Amino acid sequence: MEKEKVRVSTRTLEWKCVESRADSKRLYYGRFILSPLMKGQADTIGIAMRRALLGEIEGTCITRAKSEKIPHEYSTIVGIQESVHEILMNLKEIVLRSNLYGTCDASICVRGPGYVTAQDIISPPYVEIIDNTQHIVSLTEPIDLCIGLQIERNRGYLIKTPNHFQDGSYPIDAVFMPVRNANHSIHSYGNGNEKQEILFLEIWTNGSLSPKEALHEASRNLIDLFLPFLHTEEENLHLEDNQHMVPLTPFTFHEKLAKLKLRKKKIALKSIFIDQLELSPKVYNCLKRSNIYTLLDLLNNSQEDLMKMEHFRIEDVKQILGILEKHFAIDLPKNEF
Repeated sequence: MEKEKVRVSTRTLEWKCVESRADSKRLYYGRFILSPLMKGQADTIGIAMRRALLGEIEGTCITRAKSEKIPHEYSTIVGIQESVHEILMNLKEIVLRSNLYGTCDASICVRGPGYVTAQDIISPPYVEIIDNTQHIVSLTEPIDLCIGLQIERNRGYLIKTPNHFQDGSYPIDAVFMPVRNANHSIHSYGNGNEKQEILFLEIWTNGSLSPKEALHEASRNLIDLFLPFLHTEEENLHLEDNQHMVPLTPFTFHEKLAKLKLRKKKIALKSIFIDQLELSPKVYNCLKRSNIYTLLDLLNNSQEDLMKMEHFRIEDVKQILGILEKHFAIDLPKNEF
């Protein structure tokens, strides 16, 4: 039997950002190209990336507001210009960025008269408010206003339903998607079998992520979705009839999977900031002065490196080791001091 000739592509795909701008604090735009692609590949990638950008990236939103002084959603309160419904709509517009896992609490406690904006929200340090000028409510009289907030990180959108209402607690429709819109277009060039394509991707975000960050996050999420198929190919590839077996070119699945898992682990560690580790103020400030901001930064240092920092003692290193062991089951390199 004559062996079928296999054409191997030696093309090197390259991508770059051709345009990037911030139209406002809550509207970022980026335009990217990927080339060279074979005929049909641009549409395959473009459709998948658009769906991943719009549906697979997590965002942070306010999902519930609570106040004992509010009888129902459409009530009005003396001394407050807006109705309760308008206040909830204003809270929905606030854009947040966080490395939160699940939910956390925040609050607004102010005294009128005056204008209440997103700047008045008291939130954990790992939750960042993108636009502090976002209006929430106008107080026309010297009254006290206290609102408890629930902040959640998720993906997609969350629509409130009647059974979600509780006494003095009101759910807020949440759009977790940080990407407002995404489009793709294709430019073709060449003739016949040599025809190639350039993929153009346009991304608009709400400011909690830059378009470049959104592109990276969507790409990682797509890779994660396809990883199970690589496991299946590696572990369950069996041919029932041995006579039909053909020699396969060695394909290092284990190496590729190991690199992907290592990269994913580093991304996760980079997303955990040291202010989430329950460190004492002294240890936290020492680490911050040494440009250690994330868990990944911390793990890149040995115990000996920490001891070389100014005002750092062995008790401080033990505190860090205890926290790492308790919450993450990991350790720093063990060197002799």
